[in-house]
Amino acid sequence: MIVLAIDTAGTGCFAAVYDSAADTVLASAGADIGRGHAEQLMAFIDQALAESGKVLADMDRIAVTIGPGSFTGIRVGVAAARGFALALNVPAVGVTTLAAIAEAAREKHPGHAILATIDAKRDELYCQSFEADGTARSEALMLEIPEAQRLFAGFDGLICGTAMKYLTDRAPETNGQTDLTDIRLVARLGAAADPSRGKPSPLYLRSPDVKSQAGFAVARA
Repeated sequence: MIVLAIDTAGTGCFAAVYDSAADTVLASAGADIGRGHAEQLMAFIDQALAESGKVLADMDRIAVTIGPGSFTGIRVGVAAARGFALALNVPAVGVTTLAAIAEAAREKHPGHAILATIDAKRDELYCQSFEADGTARSEALMLEIPEAQRLFAGFDGLICGTAMKYLTDRAPETNGQTDLTDIRLVARLGAAADPSRGKPSPLYLRSPDVKSQAGFAVARA
């Protein structure tokens, strides 16, 4: 299976072409851009396709990160994935950023349950626990720090991600300062996902910062 993987859920904007039979990324492109995912995503997809020697018609599946993460970035990636899937008549699947974080930890530390975390700022954390085989043990949650500390006290596995400093004394392996997702693992998880679960949809655990002001809405005639 050839998979086009897309990640725009954090500060990074990445695309990759992945061969699931060989468990190999044929090519990838992207950068930690902060903002501007909508303006740069298509160029990164074109670059990954060109370097892989593939074209869009060769894709058997589209995989995309659905969050939690950047509200705008998630919308950009999900819209692109669903558009490609519709045009190519192939399945599109969603991969959570927390699942990708957990998969990275499982690669380095097989045989352990994983608690994946992301620092959501504002004294809140995104958290999700996984069994040693990668199966989700809990739903993805947004918790205030004291609540997360209480809920996951004595967790029987490894804690990883940018918010691990709030939940464990173990030193992070990469300073725990990046929210970049490994596009290779997004592709791998996307290849293994069940497309019958439906089209990818954004996973928003927090409401958007900008909301419409109902008091200024124009009444319809």
